[in-house]
Amino acid sequence: MKILFVLTSHDKLGDTGEKTGFWIEEFAAPYYYLADKGAEITLASPKGGQPPIDPSSDKPENQTEATQRFHKDQDLQKKLSKTFKLTEVNEKDYDAVFYPGGHGPLWDLAEDKDSIKLLQSFFENNKPTGLVCHAPAALKNVKTSNGEYLVKGKKVTGFTNSEEAAVELTDVVPFLVEDMLKENGGTYSKADDWKAYSVQDGNLVTGQNPASSEEVAKKLFDMLKN
Repeated sequence: MKILFVLTSHDKLGDTGEKTGFWIEEFAAPYYYLADKGAEITLASPKGGQPPIDPSSDKPENQTEATQRFHKDQDLQKKLSKTFKLTEVNEKDYDAVFYPGGHGPLWDLAEDKDSIKLLQSFFENNKPTGLVCHAPAALKNVKTSNGEYLVKGKKVTGFTNSEEAAVELTDVVPFLVEDMLKENGGTYSKADDWKAYSVQDGNLVTGQNPASSEEVAKKLFDMLKN
């Protein structure tokens, strides 16, 4: 079972002067869930090398069992520092793909041509495709072979407008995940803010927020097992 994880390379939070990147919980919880089940996981990002960690995800109030395990795991930290470039990975080599969130993907993965091609390829070849929180932003410009947006007519979720308002970044982000998924024709649904919630439609699984990341990994694994 070979799974590709795609992380953001973007570290600037708009023009605020603050840093962003990927959210540790959304990487660590799915990584350990799948690795503990025997999955062989490859890490990639647009620029390769060390992807930026969102400093907010490292605050004491955002620590979980998975993030604590990550901080003690020197092997995984070393692996993370050497992610492959997206230009070096090929959908044919993997059984599934997973995108952790954090605000970074709104800027780079949403527009990255290699990521767009990868997602298109995983989806068209009916391979499990999971994205959580802000990572569904990577679906923004992905279309199927018939020219329609990939999310059109699909059940999807992602970081809500009200959650973005709660973290006071509505006017900082280039677009709102909830709005984009709806505008592209997705059948968007959500749970209460910060509650775990994930949706599956065929081979596409999306999660609403950090609390949903392991749920997305579980659904991905169940698809691979069946």
